[in-house]
Amino acid sequence: MPNASSWSASSPLLLLWEDSSGTRIFLSLLYAVLAISGTLSNVMVIYLVFSFKKLQTTSNAFIVNGCAADLSVCALWMPQEAVLGLLPPNSSSLRSAEYRLLRGGLLGLGLTVSLASHLLVAFNRYVLITKLPSVYQALYQRRHTGCMIGLSWALALLLVPLLPGLWTPGSAQQPPPRQTDGGPRYTALLLALAVLGQTALLLHCYLGIVRRVRGSAKRICKIYFYQHCARISESGEAAQRRLSSVSVLLLCCVFLLGTQPLVWVSLLGFFLRPAPPALQAASWLLLCSLSALNPLLYTWRSEEFRRAARSVLPRGEGAAAPRPAAAAGP
Repeated sequence: MPNASSWSASSPLLLLWEDSSGTRIFLSLLYAVLAISGTLSNVMVIYLVFSFKKLQTTSNAFIVNGCAADLSVCALWMPQEAVLGLLPPNSSSLRSAEYRLLRGGLLGLGLTVSLASHLLVAFNRYVLITKLPSVYQALYQRRHTGCMIGLSWALALLLVPLLPGLWTPGSAQQPPPRQTDGGPRYTALLLALAVLGQTALLLHCYLGIVRRVRGSAKRICKIYFYQHCARISESGEAAQRRLSSVSVLLLCCVFLLGTQPLVWVSLLGFFLRPAPPALQAASWLLLCSLSALNPLLYTWRSEEFRRAARSVLPRGEGAAAPRPAAAAGP
């Protein structure tokens, strides 16, 4: 059996070739649960935004963009990993370089756009809360919003082919070859630095929001009730209770929990020694699990999303039917 140093810290492979059958079955079941829950939650958010005019805001456009990217991971990549964990060691599917490239492309595309969408949502909310309305309206015109979303996909499509070693590890049933150069190590370092920089910008935006909205119900409600801030702010006590900045800090904590283990495992592997394979796998699993959690992170505090969800669920028979989708302003 190879030692931990034979594994690149950048490998997104979560099913290790030397794992026991019991471990592989457990991970396959975990993949299946994440795939089902993540697919349903992402599809639900996309459907609600397109079906309810009140939800068609610029911030929600970026959330939908992230949900579409997360579907690449939850609906396309995770089910394949769940099935591969149950295949025999000599399966031809596991040996196909083209198939591994396809799986890596799906993972890389989804995670890159998803991380970019996190930043787009954070910056959108930061401008909305901390800048003048005229600045927000000028920056987030319809065409500007479309360009931002398009650039996130263009960046992902550019990076995935340029960094094949990051997203296409060796076969799950065979040990990866020992690396003779520093290519994969530098790829892992670039990934860690990119995620670390993105995290710093995201925290700057959200902590700036928290400082600005502290004690201001009218400003904090814009994050979740952009269409109805004036009405909700009439009840300051209720708005403070339901729309406190604690939810913003909770979002940051969950994001840090999902991304930072991979960052520090990658940095450890570059500067000191590779982390144990199980720790590498766990850090990637946490990052990938964000694709299933993201829809809940951005909608659980929104009363508009909850009302829309109740209206389409079976017990919401008395609620108003979804309004036809219409063009919404920025």
